Amino acid sequence: MKCLIVFILSGIFICQAISQNTSLEKPNVIIIYTDDQGYADLNIYGSKDLKTEYMDALARNGVRFTQFYAAAPVCSPSRASLLTGRYPQRAQFSGNASSEEGSHGMPGSQYTMAELFKSAGYKTGHIGKWHLGYSKETIPNGQGFDYSFGFMGGVIDNYSHFFYWDGPNRHDLWRNGEKIYRPGDYFPNLMVEEATDFMTKNRKEPFFMYWAINIPHYPLQGDVKWLEFYKDLPSPRKEYAAFVSTMDDKIGMLLKAVDALGLTQNTIIVFQSDHGFSKEERTMGGGGSAGIFRGAKFSLFEGGIRVPAFISWPGKIPKNEVRHQLAANIDWMPTLAEYCKISMPNRRIDGKSLLSIISSSYADTAHQEFYWKNGGSKENPRWAVRDGDWKLLHNPAQAQPEELDEDGFFLVNLTEDPSEQYNLSKNYPEKVKSLVEKYNNWEKEVQSQ
Repeated sequence: MKCLIVFILSGIFICQAISQNTSLEKPNVIIIYTDDQGYADLNIYGSKDLKTEYMDALARNGVRFTQFYAAAPVCSPSRASLLTGRYPQRAQFSGNASSEEGSHGMPGSQYTMAELFKSAGYKTGHIGKWHLGYSKETIPNGQGFDYSFGFMGGVIDNYSHFFYWDGPNRHDLWRNGEKIYRPGDYFPNLMVEEATDFMTKNRKEPFFMYWAINIPHYPLQGDVKWLEFYKDLPSPRKEYAAFVSTMDDKIGMLLKAVDALGLTQNTIIVFQSDHGFSKEERTMGGGGSAGIFRGAKFSLFEGGIRVPAFISWPGKIPKNEVRHQLAANIDWMPTLAEYCKISMPNRRIDGKSLLSIISSSYADTAHQEFYWKNGGSKENPRWAVRDGDWKLLHNPAQAQPEELDEDGFFLVNLTEDPSEQYNLSKNYPEKVKSLVEKYNNWEKEVQSQ
């Protein structure tokens, strides 16, 4: 009911909001960060059995990427890299955060996108999932956000708002560091409600909103209408599909709220999944799709790290265009800073501005090389390096032992073999040697800072 009232009231402010908004020199920014969504889980990215009307429309309203990567195949380090513009290792947070209250997370010394926008006079808001720390210093309000609503751990039940994993059961719903209770209220609806409130209250000045929607991460609790719509699909695809389309509805509600407030023309919207889809037991073993790409969440094969991503800003960037250059979530921070004319601080980041790529399909790629390290053991770590079309993986998750060479390597040329089916490490030993050297140099540099 409150959400409906917000929409009705927002209509009263349309004329006033438009006149206020057009006078702003700086655009608003919304980042929609989805959770465990596969590369091919939108119609516009190849799905034939999903209904994703609003996500597709947003993608067509801007520039979408085909070779866009998360800097990690799991939740917390992906979010750390997004918000800092750094590889997770440089952001000092390369593994998943604890979901226990009081536990530490990404160090407060890291400079976040929220702090960047706040320094430029923006109101900053976090809505949804956090999973970057559960202590006073590491929750959103300690990392540059003026306003925060959501859960601090990795996952909740969408109705009870209790941590959804193991015991003891614990409630995890917060507003600005204070625990709140909304039992029975569907969390996706609460995210729309809170986002609308935040935008309405801050429509007179520029705002930055990190809308970290916790879908389609398990538990797969889609709206009843979508469960009925997909009832003839096999399980777990039908449960996953229902949750994706539920998410699409909520994104549509958010976009309608932006429009009702007269903010559409002056708002940059970024969309991205945090990494690949999950095959965990709590997702009933799967349900998502990476299309032709191999792998899923936790893996450094393409299906774990290549994600759907696009950016929209009506009238300011191209519309319904596709870019094939390599780019990554670490690039959003410098990209948005340049669009909003905000000076970056004098500190090392790994991201590159994507303005030239967004403007032209002929622009040079942002990264000739890119690196990942996640999982494995100290003695046998999991890592990957991409250099142009070549990609070398070491000890990759979701590979069969017989697929790897005696040193645990898997070499692929992504242009010739985008599905990563054939290991070329024995055919090109010099290429393996070169990529190992590049990776070792990168690891030494990034860990030493």
